[in-house]
Amino acid sequence: MSKKLIQALDTLEEEKGVSKEIVITALEAALISAYKRHYGQAQNVEVSFDEKKGNVHVYAVKEVVDTVLDDTQEVSLEDALKINRAYEVGDKIKFEVTPSDFGRIAAQTAKQVIMQRIREAERDMIYKEYIGYEDEVLTAVIERNDFRYVIVNLGKIQAAIPKHDQIPNETYNVGDRLKVYVTKVDNTTKGPQIFVSRTHPNLLKRLFEQEVPEIYDGIVEIVSIAREAGDRSKVAVRSRDEKVDPVGTCVGPRGQRVQVIVDELNGENMDIVKWDQSPEIYIKNALNPAKVSDVFFKDDDRSCTVIVPDTQLSLAIGKRGQNARLAAKLTGFRIDIKSETEYNESIEESAESLEESVDTATGELIEKETEEVVQDDAFNTAEIEGSDSDISETEKGEGILEPDDVESQIAEIEPEDD
Repeated sequence: MSKKLIQALDTLEEEKGVSKEIVITALEAALISAYKRHYGQAQNVEVSFDEKKGNVHVYAVKEVVDTVLDDTQEVSLEDALKINRAYEVGDKIKFEVTPSDFGRIAAQTAKQVIMQRIREAERDMIYKEYIGYEDEVLTAVIERNDFRYVIVNLGKIQAAIPKHDQIPNETYNVGDRLKVYVTKVDNTTKGPQIFVSRTHPNLLKRLFEQEVPEIYDGIVEIVSIAREAGDRSKVAVRSRDEKVDPVGTCVGPRGQRVQVIVDELNGENMDIVKWDQSPEIYIKNALNPAKVSDVFFKDDDRSCTVIVPDTQLSLAIGKRGQNARLAAKLTGFRIDIKSETEYNESIEESAESLEESVDTATGELIEKETEEVVQDDAFNTAEIEGSDSDISETEKGEGILEPDDVESQIAEIEPEDD
């Protein structure tokens, strides 16, 4: 039995990848649990497993005391000295209590504990393996589909594709193989849970890294991705080597490289544009295939007005505004698209509005100046009239003599009669 147990542990380690030490620890814990259940809960028990011979020994650990109160956990100093005269109060002594037969129930208990530990070890091993695949792309096989999730098999574990991570109008048939992006790996009480996505922009990035060696090596860099899964995507790329064309490298000979990615995503349209340090050129590239006449930036530096020829307006905006929307996500700018005719009309309207404003302001200024002149004339007239009134009053009071005053003065001048 001992040899068979050692062989079983070796096989388990090879097939399941579970370390032998973990299984031995689980076995010891199971034997302790079974022993306490059937031979005394109060006992302090230890189990020793011989990895070479496969022998198992159960020991009851007791403490040396002067007076024994619980013989399941204590031993008197007198009895301890009979075993070894070096023992003192407080020492621990192990007594082998290995039962000849644990019985059917004890064996079943040990089996349950061992299986539980093995499952926990497998879960921990799977979690440690797949946590390294977070933010990576894996190949999955569809196992089943329900109204909430698409369940796929990643090899050692199943993963779920939530509804919001499924590509609209994409059919998921049992047995189909597809590429998925690992968004999250959780270690729960029920084991590792892995969530994957088909709509995440980084799925596109990882697929390009797999198909384009220059991207994987860092010669060509993906700067930004704007994606509407299942319909259309825009990818901005730049080259760290002047001799390497980033767009041509990603497209590949006759479009072979990008076609592999398009096929993997069930015909999702792909626009690969060249990133540029100049925001104006970058925005023009992002609006491809439409031709852009000019770009005007607003005061906030994150908004701009794009002028396109009249014949290019619908192409620049795209179906349901998709081209403009993706270009805005790709560049990070708020883009307002206008045709040349619309833009010229808006300039003319602005000029007319400005002219009217100037005329109005000029008229108001003239009226204001006229009022000020009238007010100044009235004020001067009032001053003059006030001065004349003062003079007449003065003359009336001081320079003109009344009749009575004249007579009195004549009387004073005439000589007195003798």
